[in-house]
Amino acid sequence: MDQSPEFQAQVRLLAEAGRDLSARGWLPARTGHFSARLDDRHIAVTAPNREKSFLDRHDFLVVDLDGHVVAGTEEPAPETFLHIIMYRHDPQLGAVLHTHSVHATVLSRQFPGTLALRDYEVLRELPGVENPSRGLNLPVFANEPDVQQLAARVDAAMSREPNLAGFMIGGHGLYTWGASVELALHRVEAFEFMFQCETLAHQMSR
Repeated sequence: MDQSPEFQAQVRLLAEAGRDLSARGWLPARTGHFSARLDDRHIAVTAPNREKSFLDRHDFLVVDLDGHVVAGTEEPAPETFLHIIMYRHDPQLGAVLHTHSVHATVLSRQFPGTLALRDYEVLRELPGVENPSRGLNLPVFANEPDVQQLAARVDAAMSREPNLAGFMIGGHGLYTWGASVELALHRVEAFEFMFQCETLAHQMSR
């Protein structure tokens, strides 16, 4: 399966996203985790501990939606199950990007539970936001050592809010997704713009 045209196309897009996001400082060291759907049962996902600036096809595993490695020689990172639960939940979901920017990490520690984002025009980039003044409440989950328990909370949040397009984990950055790698990348940019505005606003209010 790692020789298929779909695998080659998706890992190329994910590698390009890795270079872009790393250049912006949103993936320090070897943090972050990317995936893309290959078909209704399989995803390509980054192998553990990879520098995202230099990804190529050898840095990806093919995993089924039960968590079994179909192509590749390494065990998937524990966070892979978070990706899997999202693909199971939404058949239209095409890609998931997990980043570790300074602003997302700081805000995820300052606002456990929920981060309210209001009155940003860029909110229109996210599904279901027609009026930026109403905004959205971004879930911020505690960094559970039990990934299965964390995945269950993510699944419940997606069930409660069908238009949910992202969440944060305390001290662990942002997860966002979309129907394609390109759309997921746009949403990372939208969230990160708002995160930078939020941290600046909090600094100025002191």
